[in-house]
Amino acid sequence: MSTKKILLIDDEQDILEILSYNLEKEGYEVVTASSGEEGIEIARKLVPDLILLDVMMPGKDGIETCQELRQIKSLQKTLIVFLSARSEEFSQLAGYQAGGNDYIVKIIKPKVLISKVNALLQLTSHVSEKAKLIEVGDLVIDRDNFKVSRNGQAFLLPKKEFDLLYLLASNTDKVFKREEILDQVWGSDVVVGERTIDVHIRRLREKLGLNAIQTLKGIGYKLIVA
Repeated sequence: MSTKKILLIDDEQDILEILSYNLEKEGYEVVTASSGEEGIEIARKLVPDLILLDVMMPGKDGIETCQELRQIKSLQKTLIVFLSARSEEFSQLAGYQAGGNDYIVKIIKPKVLISKVNALLQLTSHVSEKAKLIEVGDLVIDRDNFKVSRNGQAFLLPKKEFDLLYLLASNTDKVFKREEILDQVWGSDVVVGERTIDVHIRRLREKLGLNAIQTLKGIGYKLIVA
């Protein structure tokens, strides 16, 4: 099994050193960048499995950097996780809207961060035995090629949005409880905010023009076949 590659983008050198040390001890290949511009150039060449990205940086900030990274075709399957001192809800929502897969506040302890990184990368390494191609009405989800199309129009979705849509489409007769979605999409060892699922559902509806995702208040979500 090849070594997973992680790119750290942060303008604080001490943060880069601490994270690099702990991640390398865990067996990861770690590369660092001290600015958004540098991070984008390195990411193009490295094609990392995971990018840990600071929000507040001089020049190109983390949100802008994430948006540009998501435009690079070779990085569509790369996980992007914000690691920021900002804990406000609007900052977290901006991170998800820019294409981030997760948002972690910097007060997190190194061991906990490593645990979250391990869980995220293990999930992406898991090969599902489910169907590789799902068609629900005019919606087509191609798991092998990480593509989604509706009425012939193709969409590129961040990893977590794709996984969430695939899960709902895998059984249109089933109501997926919030706890089950968190476990299957984010992993039981990964702690995410209470509104994480809601944000991702809203983004899927907006991007795909898809009103078929039904909310069952207090229970979960279901994809309805029109």
